[in-house]
Amino acid sequence: MYVDLIIVLILLAVVIFFFRNFSSFVYATAIIDIFLRILTFIKYNVNVPELKSLIGKYFPESIAAIINHYSSGIFNDILMWIYVIIYAIFLGYITRYFIHKRK
Repeated sequence: MYVDLIIVLILLAVVIFFFRNFSSFVYATAIIDIFLRILTFIKYNVNVPELKSLIGKYFPESIAAIINHYSSGIFNDILMWIYVIIYAIFLGYITRYFIHKRK
């Protein structure tokens, strides 16, 4: 089922529609990915079977897991490089924020 892909695409579309700039897209991508990784950590480290099955059924492990699940070959490589570039830009935004905050 495409529930995980649909949820992520809807969230990113909402961000793009309401904020309409590239930095919001980068921040939203990072926030969604970090949230999914936190849920994955909870899934593997909490001993509540109902919670594990709920998280495992409806939430993917990360955006990279979604990309790897729904694509293959050269298209997968291109999407993964775009994903890495978005994270590099996010790192640049965060670094710039902390440098300017310090001044």
